[in-house]
Amino acid sequence: MRAAAIHIAWANLPIADVDTIVGRGRTLILAPHPDDESLGCGGLIAELCRQGRTPLVVVLTDGTGSHPGSSTMNAAALQRLREQEATDAVRALGLTDTDALVFMRLRDTAAPHAGPAFEEAVTRLAALAADCETICAPWAHDPHCDHVAAHLMACAVAARTGIRHRAYPVWGWTLPRDTSLPPGQARGWRLDIARDVSAKRSAVTAHRSQHGCLIDDDPEGFTLPSALLTACLRPYEVYLKP
Repeated sequence: MRAAAIHIAWANLPIADVDTIVGRGRTLILAPHPDDESLGCGGLIAELCRQGRTPLVVVLTDGTGSHPGSSTMNAAALQRLREQEATDAVRALGLTDTDALVFMRLRDTAAPHAGPAFEEAVTRLAALAADCETICAPWAHDPHCDHVAAHLMACAVAARTGIRHRAYPVWGWTLPRDTSLPPGQARGWRLDIARDVSAKRSAVTAHRSQHGCLIDDDPEGFTLPSALLTACLRPYEVYLKP
């Protein structure tokens, strides 16, 4: 199956409510980097907060890989900045409980896929998920190593604890049209977030360092591409059965 066909299939998945997608219990949202929580699940976070069902948002890596060449923003300063941006972002979505946002601070671009460090991360995530019914993590084929790591960790947590697992695409929306993917990549639902698009846009904007207008001394620094922003700011979000 080609990515172009999968994108069309995602855009035509049935609309479902929050209970159908993540159940009635608490949801753990696993974001590979500060900003993925807003890009992939901002609407879901906003809807859960509106219903008084505060989700647990866990950010896997420290985000320090976005501007490695900056002379004015070292890794420690960038980590602090990106964590503050994430805090501001989830607040824009209605998440004001500081205990509901957890930073695991694994190194950006180096989240483990296997081995002792992977098992340690899974054990910590399983403990965090002790009162959760569902874990949402990136789609298996999101083309970024940390997104793959987050997906694998979510699979392991779900297998260990028995909680429900849902996958959300972020970079998967930008895969070249002719990318070949295995079958079964369009099983799931769309969540209607039309009334939350404004809040989601504010949350994405809160990640100022990722928009190319804050750190200007790293020519190779990361900037969120317009194609990704367009895809992630649609009036719906996609949640898949892994």
